[in-house]
Amino acid sequence: MKELARRIVSFYADGFRGMRLGRTLWAIILIKLLIMFGVLKIFFFPDYLHDNFKNDMERADHVLTNLTQIQTDK
Repeated sequence: MKELARRIVSFYADGFRGMRLGRTLWAIILIKLLIMFGVLKIFFFPDYLHDNFKNDMERADHVLTNLTQIQTDK
């Protein structure tokens, strides 16, 4: 089992080492992920709980109330 795992890791390591175009594509993917999760979060997803409640207990109560509340308007 250990030998199989070693062969699988070696297979992927050799594949990534031999890539040329793949490295560029992975770099583009990582840059896009950084933009999506880093930059867009700052501008489009403000910290609602931190801004509207003073302490952790108030935040927890708000979340618990909204998660357990039965929605009747449909």
